[in-house]
Amino acid sequence: MPFLELSLRVRAEDEHRAENALMDLGALSVTLLDADAATPNEKAVLEPGVGETPLWPEITLLALFPEGTVAELVLHALESFDDAIDLSRADFREVEDQDWERAWMDQYEPLHFGRRTWIVPWNMDPPPEARDGVIVRLDPGLAFGSGTHPTTALCLEWLDSLVLREKVVLDFGCGSGILALAALKLGAKAAVGVDNDPQALAATADNAERNGVGDRLRVYSPEDEPADTYPVVVANILAVALDALAPLLASRVQPGGVIALSGILHGQEGELLARYAEWFEQLEATQQDDWMRITGVRRAG
Repeated sequence: MPFLELSLRVRAEDEHRAENALMDLGALSVTLLDADAATPNEKAVLEPGVGETPLWPEITLLALFPEGTVAELVLHALESFDDAIDLSRADFREVEDQDWERAWMDQYEPLHFGRRTWIVPWNMDPPPEARDGVIVRLDPGLAFGSGTHPTTALCLEWLDSLVLREKVVLDFGCGSGILALAALKLGAKAAVGVDNDPQALAATADNAERNGVGDRLRVYSPEDEPADTYPVVVANILAVALDALAPLLASRVQPGGVIALSGILHGQEGELLARYAEWFEQLEATQQDDWMRITGVRRAG
């Protein structure tokens, strides 16, 4: 059964009104996208803080309507609902019904990180060259983290470079659990995933079970997380959150332990290097595309 899809570009301040109008008109779903994606003005929104709903300056709303909906009537109704909504950039197309998550996974290819680590979708066989590697089977579902983004790739490459045997790893802002899973497959004794999104915690636990490491993974919301320390900590969240959470993240790293921070746009690393220098030494920044990773070693005492 085909659907009618409306693409409508709006300003952030108009998004709530436009979304409500679309839902009142019978939209089956409304998806928010960065209107400037794949341009120099693209802005990352990865892991929002608790209670935050960050938006892009301009947003593309994709609204799905049932088969038989008349595009012209939708536009007329939108105009009558709210004549301040700019309809000059509205666009319609027909889309076929399908399993959207599976369709996305069908386009996903196995990815290789560092020397050993492979991320392979559930519906694919590992490539021959992954035979002697470490394979993480992933179905990211609705939670962020598939390995395709440079922030995740930077963290996977860092984990791949470590000796994790008998160590416990904290993945703060775990999303799909990809980093915690990789750490366990790379030899970590146990891993802890923390995220403010219950859906992310469910996805992490489910992915761990499917990878056969569920007995070595614990997941927590930030308010329930035990105040333990770890020899390895990785946090793939936004730079503003890394800044605000610096004392907390530092307190989670054992003396002599290591940390990796990602989700940092190029140009933001300077302030974070200075911020974390209070607790860490041997701080280094590594770049991939427009993104940075910061690593360091926790000082003793």
